[in-house]
Amino acid sequence: MAEAIDYSVFVARSEDGLAQMSLAVDGIDCAACIAEIEDGVKALPGVVRARLNYSTHRLTVAWREDTSADRVVSQLESLGYRAHPFAGRAEENEARHARWLLRCLGVAGFAAMNIMLLSVSVWSGNVTDITPETRDFFHWVSALIALPAAAYAGQPFFQSAFRAVRSGRLNMDVPITIGVTLALGMSVLETALSQPHAYFDSAIMLLFFLLAGRYLDHEARRRTRATAGNIAALRGEMAHRLGADGVPVLVPVQALQPGDTILVAPGERVAADGVIASGRSSIDESLVTGETLPRALKAGDAVYAGSLNGEGALHLTVTAGGENTLVDDVQRLLDGALAEKGAYVRLADRVARLYAPMVHLTALVAAIGWLLAGADLHHAVMIAVAVLIITCPCALALAVPAVQVTATGRLFRAGLLINAGDMLERLAAVDTVVFDKTGTLTLPEPALALPRGADRGLVGLAGRLALSSRHPLARALASRADGPAIEGVTEVSGQGVEALVDGEVVRLGSLAFCGASLPADLPDGASLIALRRGAETLVMGVQQALRPDALEVVAALKARGLDVRILSGDREAAVAPVAQALGIAHWDAGLKPADKIAVLDRLKADGRRVLMVGDGLNDAPALAAATVSLSPATGAAVTQAHADAVFLGRRLAPVLAAVDGSRVAARLMRQNLAIAVLYNVIAVPLAIAGFVTPLVAALAMSGSSILVTVNALRAARPGRKDEATDAATPAGGDARTLEEAAA
Repeated sequence: MAEAIDYSVFVARSEDGLAQMSLAVDGIDCAACIAEIEDGVKALPGVVRARLNYSTHRLTVAWREDTSADRVVSQLESLGYRAHPFAGRAEENEARHARWLLRCLGVAGFAAMNIMLLSVSVWSGNVTDITPETRDFFHWVSALIALPAAAYAGQPFFQSAFRAVRSGRLNMDVPITIGVTLALGMSVLETALSQPHAYFDSAIMLLFFLLAGRYLDHEARRRTRATAGNIAALRGEMAHRLGADGVPVLVPVQALQPGDTILVAPGERVAADGVIASGRSSIDESLVTGETLPRALKAGDAVYAGSLNGEGALHLTVTAGGENTLVDDVQRLLDGALAEKGAYVRLADRVARLYAPMVHLTALVAAIGWLLAGADLHHAVMIAVAVLIITCPCALALAVPAVQVTATGRLFRAGLLINAGDMLERLAAVDTVVFDKTGTLTLPEPALALPRGADRGLVGLAGRLALSSRHPLARALASRADGPAIEGVTEVSGQGVEALVDGEVVRLGSLAFCGASLPADLPDGASLIALRRGAETLVMGVQQALRPDALEVVAALKARGLDVRILSGDREAAVAPVAQALGIAHWDAGLKPADKIAVLDRLKADGRRVLMVGDGLNDAPALAAATVSLSPATGAAVTQAHADAVFLGRRLAPVLAAVDGSRVAARLMRQNLAIAVLYNVIAVPLAIAGFVTPLVAALAMSGSSILVTVNALRAARPGRKDEATDAATPAGGDARTLEEAAA
C-alpha cells in the first residue's frame, strides 16, 4: 500500500497571499516536458504560476484558494509524472535514479562491446567469403545479446515515452523509442529472412551513448543542486531554549520565535539568527557568509543561523527563527532563481515544444518520399529510423540548462546567490558598474564617533532606534542600546526611522531628516547620523573601512573594460576619500533615492547597460532601475532585496566573479545553441538523403549531446582572469583603511 502524504504541510504562503509549494517531479527527460507540465498545471483553476526548472526537476506552483496541493499532485499524475515534496527524499530519489542510470549504462556498454565484435566480423565477411549460415548465426547471437540488453537499458526512454503517449503527448523519448524499436524489429525480421544486414549494433550503441549523456547531465545537475541544498542543512534540527526559570529545554528549531533566548554550547551550530545577550566566543561563519577567519563576538553582536560556535557558551536572543533565518532566505533565493527562465532558456523551451512532433513528421515524410521514389520498404524504414535518431533534440534540450546550472553552481561556490533567471544574460552585456558607498564598498560594521560631552541617554535611545533599522550606519549604534528595541518604528525610505517614545516623536537618520546642523568636532570624512528628540539633537559620526579586496576588485573591473562609478547618499567629504583611494574618477555624493534613479536613467539613455551594487532600503529603487543589480546579504533583509543577486561575506570578489561568470555563461550558451542548430542543419538533410545509417545516426546524435554537455562544464572552471584576480586578492578578511588603500 502506497504511503499517504499530507502535502498541505509543505505549502507556504507568499507575501502576495498565494499558496506556494515546491515539488520534485520524476520522469522529466527532455525540455519538451517543461511546456507539458507547466501548461497542464496552469490549466487547474486558481493556479497563478507554475515554473519547472529542467536542471533541478523542481516545480514551483502558486495558487489561490480555488485549488489545493493534492489537486496539483493529481494533475501531474494524470500527465504521467510522479511528484513528491522537494526535501531530503528528493535527494535520496535522485541518488537512486543516478545508480539506476549507471546500471543501465553498464548493461548497454557491455552489450555494445560484444555485439560490435560480432558486427565487425559480419561487415568484413560480407565483402569477402562469409557463408550465409555463419552470418545468420552471428546475427542471432547478436539478437540474443541485444534484445534483453535493450529491454533493460532502454527503460529510462521506454518508460518516459510510454507515460507521454498514455497522457496524449509527445516528448523527445518517443522518437528514440520508436527508432530503437524499429531498428531491433527490422533486425530480427532481416535475420529471420537471412538478409545480409542487421542493426542490433545501431540500437545498442544509440542507447549506450544516450545513457552516457543523460547520466552526465544528471550528475552535473545533482552536484550543483547538492552544493546549493547543503546550505539548508547548516542549521541543526534542535535548539536549547531557555525557559522563564533559566533552564534550557530542547525544542525543534521551527518552534523558535523572535524574542526567545537560546543557549549555544561550544562546538554547536547556531539554530537561529539573533543577537548575543551574554557570553563571548569566536564564530566560524565560513559556510554562511563566506568569511574564512573566525570572528570574535561579544554581547550585542549579531549571529546568523548555521554559524559554528567556538570555545565559549553563548546566550542568544532570537531575531529570526523558524523558516525566516538567513539560511532559509538563501535557500528561497536559490529556489526562485532556479525556477526563473532566461531568454536563452525560453528560446530553447519554445523550440523543444514543437521539436518532437516535427521529428516524427520529418521521419514520416522521408519514408514516404523514398517509397514514392521507388525504394523498397526496408530501405525507406531504415531511413526513417536514421531520421528519428539523428534529429532527436537532446543537444538542444541540454544546450542552455546545462550551462545555466553549471554557472549557477560556480557562482554559488563564489558566494553569489542568483535571484533572477535571466540575470546571467543581462549581466554579460553590462558595460558600467555603479557602486553605493556605505555598506557596499565599505564594510557594514562601522565604528561610532561621538562629539565631546555627548548625552549618554540620547546615545542609548539612538541605539534602541537603531535596532529597528537595517541601514549599515545604524548598526554602529546598535551596540550602544540601553534597552530593547522600540516598538512601532517606521522607516522612511532614504531618510531614517522614527517612533513615538513617551509621547514624543523621536527620529534617527540624516541631518535633514532630523533637522540637525553639522558639528565641528567630528572626524573629517566621517558619515553622519543624527538623533532628534523634541528640541534635543545629537549628531554622531561613523567611520568606515573599505572592504578588504575593494581596491583589487575595482581595478580588475576596470581592466575588463567596465566604467566604474560611485553613487552615494553620503556627504561629499565622506565619499571623496573612498573614490580617491579606489581610483574612481566618476562619483556623486549627497544623492537621494530619486537622484540615483535619475543618474541611472541618464546612463541608460546614453546606451549604457548598468550594473548597480548597493544595499539597504534606500538603494532598492536604484537596484530596480538598473539593468542588473547585486546586493550584499548584510544589507537589507534578503527576502526584501530588490537585487538580481545577493553576495555573501566581507569581500567584493563575488561581484567580479559574477561579471566573469556571466560572460563565460552567455558565451557558452550561444556556442551550445549554435552547435545544436549547426548539427541539425548538417545532419538532418544527410539522413533524409540516405547517407546516414542508424549506427552513424546514433553516434552523431549522442556525440552532439555529449559535446554540448562537455562544453557547458567549462562554465565551472575559472578562467585566467579569475585566477589572476584570486592571486591578487588577499585571502584574509582584514579591512583596509582609506589611508592604506590610497597609499
